[in-house]
Amino acid sequence: MDSTAQLMAAFQGTATGVGVPGHGWRICLAHEFQEKRKPFQIANVSPYHVVSHLPLGIRYLVWWCRKTYMEKKAPFIDMMNSVPLRQMYGAPLGGIGGGTITRGWRGEFCRWQLNPGIYHYKTVVENQFTVCIRRRGQTVYQQVLSVEHPHTLQSWNWGYCGNHAFYHALYPRAWHVYELPGHNITLTCRQVSPIIPDNYKDSSLPLALLVWDVENSSDEETEVTIMFSMRNGSGAKSDQAGSHWNEPFHVHREGEHVTGILLHHCTSTNPFTLGVGARETTGVHVSHCTEFDPAGMGQEIWTDLLEDGRLNSTQGPSTPSVKGKKTAAAVAAGCTVPPAGQATLEFCLSWDMPRIRFGSGEKEYSRRYTRFFGSEGDAAAALCHYGLTHYRDWEEQIQKWQEPILQDEDLPSWYKSALFNELYFVADGGTVWVEVPDDDKLMNIGEKCLPGMKAILREYGRFAYLEGQEYRMYNTYDVHFYASFALVMLWHQLQISLQYDMAAAVLQEDLQRTKYLMSGSVAPIKTKNVVPHDVGDPEDDPWQKLNAYLIHDTAHWKDLNLKFVLQVYRDYHMTKNATYLKDLWPVCQNVMDITLKFDQDGDGLIENSGFADQTYDGWVMTGPSAYCGGLWLAAVCMMCQMAGILSDSPVYNKFSAILNKGKEAFEKKLWNGKYYNFDCGDQSYFNSIMSDQCAGHWFLRACCLGRAQTEVFPNAHIVSALRTIFELNVKQFAEGQMGAVNGMRPDGSVDTSSVQSDEVWVGVVYGLAATMIHEGLVQEGFVTAEGCYRTVWERLGMSFQTPEAYCEKNVFRSLAYMRPLSIWAMQLAIKERAENQSLNHVPVEAKIVQDCEGYPSVKEKTAE
Repeated sequence: MDSTAQLMAAFQGTATGVGVPGHGWRICLAHEFQEKRKPFQIANVSPYHVVSHLPLGIRYLVWWCRKTYMEKKAPFIDMMNSVPLRQMYGAPLGGIGGGTITRGWRGEFCRWQLNPGIYHYKTVVENQFTVCIRRRGQTVYQQVLSVEHPHTLQSWNWGYCGNHAFYHALYPRAWHVYELPGHNITLTCRQVSPIIPDNYKDSSLPLALLVWDVENSSDEETEVTIMFSMRNGSGAKSDQAGSHWNEPFHVHREGEHVTGILLHHCTSTNPFTLGVGARETTGVHVSHCTEFDPAGMGQEIWTDLLEDGRLNSTQGPSTPSVKGKKTAAAVAAGCTVPPAGQATLEFCLSWDMPRIRFGSGEKEYSRRYTRFFGSEGDAAAALCHYGLTHYRDWEEQIQKWQEPILQDEDLPSWYKSALFNELYFVADGGTVWVEVPDDDKLMNIGEKCLPGMKAILREYGRFAYLEGQEYRMYNTYDVHFYASFALVMLWHQLQISLQYDMAAAVLQEDLQRTKYLMSGSVAPIKTKNVVPHDVGDPEDDPWQKLNAYLIHDTAHWKDLNLKFVLQVYRDYHMTKNATYLKDLWPVCQNVMDITLKFDQDGDGLIENSGFADQTYDGWVMTGPSAYCGGLWLAAVCMMCQMAGILSDSPVYNKFSAILNKGKEAFEKKLWNGKYYNFDCGDQSYFNSIMSDQCAGHWFLRACCLGRAQTEVFPNAHIVSALRTIFELNVKQFAEGQMGAVNGMRPDGSVDTSSVQSDEVWVGVVYGLAATMIHEGLVQEGFVTAEGCYRTVWERLGMSFQTPEAYCEKNVFRSLAYMRPLSIWAMQLAIKERAENQSLNHVPVEAKIVQDCEGYPSVKEKTAE
């Protein structure tokens, strides 16, 4: 049985649900993952690496204690308290930048990010859907649609049999399908979040729809009610702080009626209101319970619904909660379904936290959606109404976007699932999307040096997302380099906005000195004319205080400046925004001039400095390296392209000369006849096969460069390197079933020289697969990427929390990470390949079949 079928093996029903698509990630609610992995910890480090990293460990421990116990703040990376793997998450609720609430695939409300960038992982047991079925005036069945058996609310009927239900996700939508055996009723709950490409209004809204389609296959008329119960809060300590209160609401606008409950969560910092609304239409009745005790037995509300399928609908607000007590409320919607008929019940959940402060509390920001719904904290009801009256249009837009890919028979089904479901991180990456305040430091810098910045940020706002839910730094730039394809392809104005922010940050300096944990050296936090590692920690003051990362002094990193230049040209290539290119051109020159200083022998090729001075911050590079050298030459090539577009002859001549020298040096020093050596150091692993050695060429090909007149790396060498990576890093690692390992020795053994060389980085693998597709190695690319998808989503139970890394056995590192958004680079490669073949009149299907010969997919190999 293949891994996809295994996820549904426990399903005993026959229902297919209403409108559930054929592609996506599907799992039975009774499924249990067999493999249980643990986060990477010191016990997983070899004795050699423990000794070599001992000074780092001591310095980190001292810093961690000071941060945790003296400053009372969470470390930006908490190595002492890694987030454990919970094999439970489904698609998050909500748009971009307004906070998210994640539902588990069994239906739990279990991961919360309402305070910006701060996560807590608490299943709130009273947040449930309950079904009540009545026939001939009598309630014949009432069930919480949860497989759990909690210790609270014990008057409720818990323990729904998960063998009769399944979950299906195709982000930004998801479906729960429940069969009710013996009652001839099937329920399909469709979850819709407003994640819509190039929509900069509705995509910002903090809400989600939960639409129930009821199928009655019996020969009796049946009344079906769905009750949606919700705690006032998010499972945090503040839920018991007191002074929280609930009230009913009714909105009648443009002929549409929405009724529900507002749950006001009155904290001193970042207060918010939850809104639970249901749409009243002909034949649909809506009722509510303003308040019940979620810590009690739940007898009163359960009996109230049981009696007549409706709640008591008490008018007026509840009494504010007292300290130490929690409060909850519920909304119920019901209708009569004819024999062999179908009906729909529509709910919306919204959350209104319009003005936010980060951990320092120094600056207040208004979220993006307040531009349309106000910032007074009274928008939850209006958001519910807007969602319930617009979601069908959103679904049409989502389908129009997704259908061409879903209907492409040349693309494997797993890829379609991965492509859309990995997009969860755009919204659920601790993401913030805010209006820019007038006294903003970066904006003030930008107004002087970046003429187009103000207009972009005023129109489209400011965007930031975390490196990972555990690695709490906004817009970590060496990682965003990979993930940025999702933004530039789907919300290009957010990428442009982020780049303007980064350009202004380049021009900023912070001379306050800090100790860096790897070396123990003391140096300024931010050096001028250097791209920062990140724009700050949500526990501090993002955009105002840069570089939360304290492991290395990244002013000496070799990749950050280059990745800025590569993205500037890539963004221009894809958007044709001439103002953007002109504005950022001087910044590109500044960062390249700084980086040129790392070419110490004048051969046109920069050298690494003998420490982990790039995104592989635990893997030392010395002298010219395939990774940084390749990025450098690609950036030099793009400087020539930009200089040509802008008619800047002196800069063109300067970088053309550097490129000619650098290409010769790169080939002479790194090419070994089959692939590019890792680096030019004297350590034993200098000739390891690095899976990411073609990263610079990847960006060239993504910009339709790297061939003919713009060739930087000989095409035969690139293809040979990619084939070597496929034969060794992919096929010789874990029987070809887990993607590409970062480092492999020429003899086919895994490179264990560092704590990162023996890992698989999912986002790097997707970028590698894109490079393979660009070079015509289509099936190799798909097989390489498929190993990661099936490992993460089908074997390890890491749905909607794709990690940065995993090893062949036992461990993973950093759940819910930014880099895997690079899968959209695969889609760009597929799109450009199809366009090129169309221009050359080559049938795409025939060409792919030719490329595929001899390489079984991971799924096929598993079946064998």
